[in-house]
Amino acid sequence: EQGDADAQVKLGGMYIFGQGVPQDNVEAAKWYRKAAEQFRKAAEQGDAYAQYRLGGMYIFGQGVPEDDVEAVKWYRKAAEQGDADGQYGLGYMYHGGAGVPLNYVEAVKWWRKAAEQGHAKSQFELGLMYFTGEGVPKNYVEACAWYLLAKANGDERASGMISVLEKNFNFTTEQIEQSKARAAELLRLIEQKSAE
Repeated sequence: EQGDADAQVKLGGMYIFGQGVPQDNVEAAKWYRKAAEQFRKAAEQGDAYAQYRLGGMYIFGQGVPEDDVEAVKWYRKAAEQGDADGQYGLGYMYHGGAGVPLNYVEAVKWWRKAAEQGHAKSQFELGLMYFTGEGVPKNYVEACAWYLLAKANGDERASGMISVLEKNFNFTTEQIEQSKARAAELLRLIEQKSAE
């Protein structure tokens, strides 16, 4: 009630799922609308976090109509300011062709920008792109290196993909060592960028 948009989104989610309160979609919509208003005000003033959050609200229709084009607009504004979450969101939209034409190369571009800031989900997605060869040449060593970084940054899905490489793709000890060396190299580059 005091205008904290993050709290309003959380409260809306609690009403949707009946967590600690009776399940009530009408009450959820009310809190999502209040949050969207707060985020819009801040987003229009250039706040990258608010732009990212507003983009997500457009994807899920939380307090605003579902609109992938509007989501892309707000994700792009956040992404262009260097916001890793906005870059992740924009990559996600390009990967799915939601609100923009499907474009794996653009997805890789935005996920790489976020991944190089230490964004675990983007590191995982970049690993997947190298694993599948979407937007980049297929490269299991590079995929594993990004999975190792994602795992180190808390993305639990990465362990499963590393296991898939080891068990189903006959990943050798040499390839694992190459991946670890590449991950260490990427980590040094990430640390250098963050120190600049």
